[in-house]
Amino acid sequence: MPDSTGSGAGAAQAALDAVQRYPREAIAIAQRVLAAGPAVGDDERSTAERAIGLALRELNDLPGALHHLRRAVGAAGTPRVRALARMSLGFLLANAGRTGAALRAVTAALPQLAGSDAGRARMQRGVVLHYRGRYDEAVRDYGLAIDIAQREGDLLLEARARNNRGLLNALWGAAGGTEDDLARAAAIFGQLGLDLAAADARWNGGIAAGQRGDIAGALRCFAAVDEEYRRLAVPRPALLLDRFELLLWVPLVDEAVEVAAAAVHELRRRGMASDLAEALLAQARAALLAGDVDTATSAAAAARARFRRQGRRTWAAFARHVELRAEYRRGTRSAPLLTAMVRTADQLDATGWPGPALATRIEAGRLAAVLGRPGQARDLLAVAARARRRGTADRRAQGWYALALSRRLAGDDPGAARALRRGLAVLDRHRTSLGATELRAHSGTHGQELAAEGLDVAVRAGSPAQVLAWAERWRANTLRMRPALPPDDPDLVAALAELRLVSGLIEDEVLAGRPAHALRGRQARLEQRIRDLARRVPGGGDVVTPPGVGTLAERLGSRVLVELVAHGDRLRAVLIRDGRAGLYELGPLAEAADLARRHRFGLRRLVTTGDSADARAGAAHAAVALDRQLFDPLRRRLADRDLVIVPVGALHAVPWSALPTCAGRAVTVAPSATVWLGADRRAAPAGPPVLAAGPRLPAAHAEVRRLAEVLPGARTLAGPAATAAALTAALDGAGLVHIAAHGTFRADNPQFSTLELADGPLFAYEWERVARPPGCVVLSACDSGLTGVRPGDEVMGFTAVLLALGARCLVATVLPVPADPTTALMLDLHRRMRAGAGPAQALADAQRAFVAAGDASARATAAAFVCFGAG
Repeated sequence: MPDSTGSGAGAAQAALDAVQRYPREAIAIAQRVLAAGPAVGDDERSTAERAIGLALRELNDLPGALHHLRRAVGAAGTPRVRALARMSLGFLLANAGRTGAALRAVTAALPQLAGSDAGRARMQRGVVLHYRGRYDEAVRDYGLAIDIAQREGDLLLEARARNNRGLLNALWGAAGGTEDDLARAAAIFGQLGLDLAAADARWNGGIAAGQRGDIAGALRCFAAVDEEYRRLAVPRPALLLDRFELLLWVPLVDEAVEVAAAAVHELRRRGMASDLAEALLAQARAALLAGDVDTATSAAAAARARFRRQGRRTWAAFARHVELRAEYRRGTRSAPLLTAMVRTADQLDATGWPGPALATRIEAGRLAAVLGRPGQARDLLAVAARARRRGTADRRAQGWYALALSRRLAGDDPGAARALRRGLAVLDRHRTSLGATELRAHSGTHGQELAAEGLDVAVRAGSPAQVLAWAERWRANTLRMRPALPPDDPDLVAALAELRLVSGLIEDEVLAGRPAHALRGRQARLEQRIRDLARRVPGGGDVVTPPGVGTLAERLGSRVLVELVAHGDRLRAVLIRDGRAGLYELGPLAEAADLARRHRFGLRRLVTTGDSADARAGAAHAAVALDRQLFDPLRRRLADRDLVIVPVGALHAVPWSALPTCAGRAVTVAPSATVWLGADRRAAPAGPPVLAAGPRLPAAHAEVRRLAEVLPGARTLAGPAATAAALTAALDGAGLVHIAAHGTFRADNPQFSTLELADGPLFAYEWERVARPPGCVVLSACDSGLTGVRPGDEVMGFTAVLLALGARCLVATVLPVPADPTTALMLDLHRRMRAGAGPAQALADAQRAFVAAGDASARATAAAFVCFGAG
């Protein structure tokens, strides 16, 4: 954040000096000066009013600040003091969005000032130019202010000008000097005892880290400075916008939408017009990424109108870019839209917005091609393709994407594929820099367009091997990298333990019929802290190269692999059997997703409400229809072979054994063929079995007792001994783990999915710290096998965590399951595995026997269990 100051005399000067250290005390001192009445001279009165105005600005009371600064201008008795007041007023006018008036006020003050005063005026003028988007001029004025400060020996002025110049260069990607400026500013502020200003400079260091792509470093910086702001008890609502930029860069879309909405509300409430316009733009950008084109259009239009009133033409162009992209996403394909996009892209380039200019120009190129203007399309894409040589990872990847589109227009599909692979390689390197599983999973958004274009090239070529390669290229990449969460992060461990306690207290209140509003607020704050702590983990490692058809075929043996692929709005499948691959058309993707939802709904009704003709008929009809769509084109090649299925999108939640083709057949489900291959090659550890039972579930304790008879030598955790820490420790190196407990799947953040244990919920986050993963894990808990699916078919939840750790397989549920009937199924499953059957075959045989002995509800219960990984 840019900052400001000034000078004065006597007690009023003491108030001015205290503004950034202790803004509330500065106001109190200045008010005592003004209370002295006629005994106070005009210049001292002016300085006191100025101190109050600047202190109110620190406390984010912009209307009050402007009122007192106008009084400061009116009260001044000499040209110098009036000029100083005008200088500060100009800065506050810029904050309020009145940048034209701000520039006039500061420029008018300059001739009346000399020495350090002139340096401060130069710095303030740089701030106003910064707000108006005249960045080169702003950097020049900051530089002049630093020169004056060093000549005059004014450390405070030097620190403020360096802070502002460092921030501006960080935001606009200027080479060199950014970190030096910000570090020097923070050091000087600290030397002078200005804790708040030092915190601001360090926060700007976090912005600089984010701009160069160091997300973990930026998050660490923001978290540390957040604590400092809380200690100083000074609100900084505009900093929500910096957090928003980081969230959008990952992107964490849902959270970015929430932060943008909070920023709009808070800045509107405080009357901070300049920052409010930026918050509206942030809201529009988040909505666009979330697919909410109506909100994107209205918020961008509101932001653009404010920017134009404030004279901020460069920001108005940015808002216009969002409006036009929303119109394009709405489906508009017209010559006027193309003309507006080209004009806006040129404006963005000319005013220092390379990222938005690149996105607009690529979409303009695509639009030109649709409108039958291939020459113009190639020209636009050629300009966009230059971005592949420099800038952040997402911009370079987009540059390669533009080159690929250009090559496809020229009929060079092989050249396009090479460009797309180069772009995805750039994003692979970026992804490894993100340590947290959540960040890696969400970052799949950046590669969506490139992977989809490569898949289209392969489908049109009709090559099953190429389709498989492109499908695997951007599918579940996060699971190819070991989670980077360190096992010794005491802050994270403590926060998770506190969340477990709070969650247990909430459960107690709910069961007692009492409100738990305060506890839920504490729960939300703890979850945010855990997300922040987990996201700060540094990255590292490599992404495993996807295997070819030959490698997969060798490992499959007699099994058949079916990898489902979304190609536009169509569903396709690559099938590998006996070393040969085939490509099959399976119909509309939306139809399959709808049938899968209806099938799950019917089975859920059977499990939760019991057997009924309606539920039975609904589930059966959906199962037959989905089975026909997915397997009829493949049936001849499936024969009676065991299956490895790699789903897509909503099909990750299919209870496969309930489909006629899969019933009684060994079926293994994997997030990608690469993950399946890695798991299948992995030897299971030889540690003794672990059996755990959660509370409030009598059947779980009975289940574990009976399983202990089937699995002699097993370690049993039940009652008070079944704690989160004990179970997590027991997972380490276990050959087999069985957990019978209540489970909850969190769709909003699957890493907060839980298994209920004696001391409260065990979170998916916590298993990322297991050093030696177990071989096979069985979870007889409701919905324990569900996953949150992110762009690029990145999956999150217990399944993803365990497979990423290196567990060979997981048997878990994708539906709620009744406790008592489940025990019989689990006992049979373990008896069969103990006798030597693989998990997938043992589950299929146990399901078949269970279904034969029960009704439709029993069939639904059995179908809820799926074998994930390598069965």
